[in-house]
Amino acid sequence: MGAIANDWLPAVQAEFGKPYYRELYKFATREYANGTVYPPAQDIFNALHLTPLSKVKAVILGQDPYHGEHQAHGLCFSVQPGTQIPPSLVNIYKELHDDLGCRIPDNGCLTSWAEQGVLLLNTVLTVRAHQANSHRNHGWEQFTDAILQAVNAQDRPIVYMLWGSPAQSKAPMLTNPGHLILRAPHPSPLSAYRGFFGCRHFSQCNRFLRDHGVDPIDWQIRNIYS
Repeated sequence: MGAIANDWLPAVQAEFGKPYYRELYKFATREYANGTVYPPAQDIFNALHLTPLSKVKAVILGQDPYHGEHQAHGLCFSVQPGTQIPPSLVNIYKELHDDLGCRIPDNGCLTSWAEQGVLLLNTVLTVRAHQANSHRNHGWEQFTDAILQAVNAQDRPIVYMLWGSPAQSKAPMLTNPGHLILRAPHPSPLSAYRGFFGCRHFSQCNRFLRDHGVDPIDWQIRNIYS
């Protein structure tokens, strides 16, 4: 697995010595050696690499990575350039259009959000090819809980966008009164019409940041191919 080298390291370093993480490391190493696992090993911690702890302004939580070829690259809901935009991200873009007037882009790469301080974190960071949830309950959940606890401890305005019940189950650990928690159904085609569409989380996030003297997020994803 790739190394963590920025200011996340002191925040999560204690996890590496715990028994669960040693077992997780052995499990993940074995999985990568014996089959196809996504994202590529060097991309596992991309959410942390691209969004240092000191720069986090907002958190979007996913579940586990996309399990198809050339999709996952370490950021929840994001896919590598050149890959078809997944249905949930199509719906995220629709809500962005309705909420902030953002144009629908020609790609699903959300790197620009991460670089602006949006922590795009899956609660499970790896998955076996074509087997959704295949790496659940092997320790990733405990590790990503430690990440969320580190964010919760930050004494500055931060917004959490919790979409769907698995993400919302993390709310009890988000106890910082200076942070904003937004909840909505998941943007998947199965649930988006139950309240994700019209939630206006993106404008609410930017309003909260502005009201607290923080630069808002530019949510517009730029076109790559046109």
